[in-house]
Amino acid sequence: MNDLNKALGDISSIRRQVARSTEFRGYGTATLAATGGIAILAAGAQALWLPDPTNRIAAYLAIWLSTAVLSAALIGVQMVTRTHRVHSGMADEMIWMAVEQFLPAVGAGALLTIVLVGSVPSALWMIPGLWQVIFSLGVFSSCRFLPRPMVAAGVWYLLSGLTCITLADGRALSPWAMGVPYGTGQLLVARILFFTAQQGSDES
Repeated sequence: MNDLNKALGDISSIRRQVARSTEFRGYGTATLAATGGIAILAAGAQALWLPDPTNRIAAYLAIWLSTAVLSAALIGVQMVTRTHRVHSGMADEMIWMAVEQFLPAVGAGALLTIVLVGSVPSALWMIPGLWQVIFSLGVFSSCRFLPRPMVAAGVWYLLSGLTCITLADGRALSPWAMGVPYGTGQLLVARILFFTAQQGSDES
């Protein structure tokens, strides 16, 4: 029995190593592009219904956290179904690897938001920029199993986040300070994945 358990453990370890050295193809370009469109729609909704987000920060957070949850749910559902189709027997390892890379950034963003809301409300104007910077770290962390050009998306989110922070006032809560970076960023990610997939097909 011990030999069997050791063999099963070795097989599991080998599968994890193979997953870590395999390019992840579980993200669908159409879904990622759609989340960029959702970000633009959320920005439009904020511009229409929330002209003064500085004095209604709870409503501002509700709009963008709902947008993030919806986008994450769409990506997650599509990622699971696509990964099982594309990566077949390695699907579970590949999905866990993808989640493992991005989860620390998501957790850090959530905790940072809770701390700012609860303890430093005067600094809440920094949230859009900080969210984008943290998101860029998640992208950079994921780059090791995604196409190399994906680094460009990480750079985009980092620079857009820093730009938001340089505004240094309520302008950082503008709907377009979130809508443009995430709308453009997700479309960039989708474009990179689409063209690298096309190149892979041409080479094969």
